[in-house]
Amino acid sequence: MRATDLLRGLRRELEAFRDCLYADLSTPIQHCGDWTLHDLADHLGRENLWAAAAVEERQGGYKAPPAPRDAAELGRWFEGTFRTLLEALDTDPATGAWTFHPPHTVGFWQRRRCLETLVHRWDAEHALGTARPLDPELAGEGVAEVLDTMAPRQIARGRATSPPHALRLLATDTGTSWTYGPGDPVAEIAATAENLLLMLWNRLPDSHPAITWAGDEAAGRSVLAGPLTP
Repeated sequence: MRATDLLRGLRRELEAFRDCLYADLSTPIQHCGDWTLHDLADHLGRENLWAAAAVEERQGGYKAPPAPRDAAELGRWFEGTFRTLLEALDTDPATGAWTFHPPHTVGFWQRRRCLETLVHRWDAEHALGTARPLDPELAGEGVAEVLDTMAPRQIARGRATSPPHALRLLATDTGTSWTYGPGDPVAEIAATAENLLLMLWNRLPDSHPAITWAGDEAAGRSVLAGPLTP
C-alpha cells in the first residue's frame, strides 16, 4: 500500500481507538491476557511514542512513561501520543529508521503502526460490543505483514519453527491470495481479509464457520500452528 493510504488509515484508526476511551476503562480486553481497556491504551500510546523515537532518534531503547490513570487525562495523553507519531511518520517512507525487522525505513513504521492500531481498535470495540468492520485493503495488508514480517521474526527469535508445508490464504472479498511455506500449497483457507487477519492474530479460531478449508486441513493447520504472531 502507498504511504499516504497507510497514514490516512493510521489516523482514522487512532481516532477511533481514542473514542473508545470515553467508555469504562476497566473493561477486560478478551484477546490480550488480563489487560483492561486502560492497559491497552497504555500499550498503544507508549508504542506510538516508541515508534516516533525509532524514526526521529533511530534507536529502539526509548521507554515512555506510563499512561495517566485519570480518564480525562488519558484521552488527552493518548491523542498527544498519536499526534507525535503522525508528525514523525509524515516523511518519505524511504528515510532510514531503527526497526526490529527489515526494511529499516520509515515505511516500516508507517505500515506497522497502522496495522497494530487496526487490530487494537478492533480489540477495544469488540470488548465494548461495538466492533465495526476492518477496512478490507488494510486487513489484506495486515495478512501480508504477518507472512512477510511477523512470522519470519517469530522464527528468527526461536518462538516458532519454519513451516513444514505451504498454505494458501485467499481473501474472498478482495480476491487477493498469499502462499506461506515451501513448495506447492497442501491446503487453502478462504475467508474475508478481515477474518483472515483476525485468525492470524488469534482473535478468531481457524475452525470458525466464516473460514473455509480445502485440501489437507491437518497439514494446513500445522503451518498455522507456528505461532505466526507474538
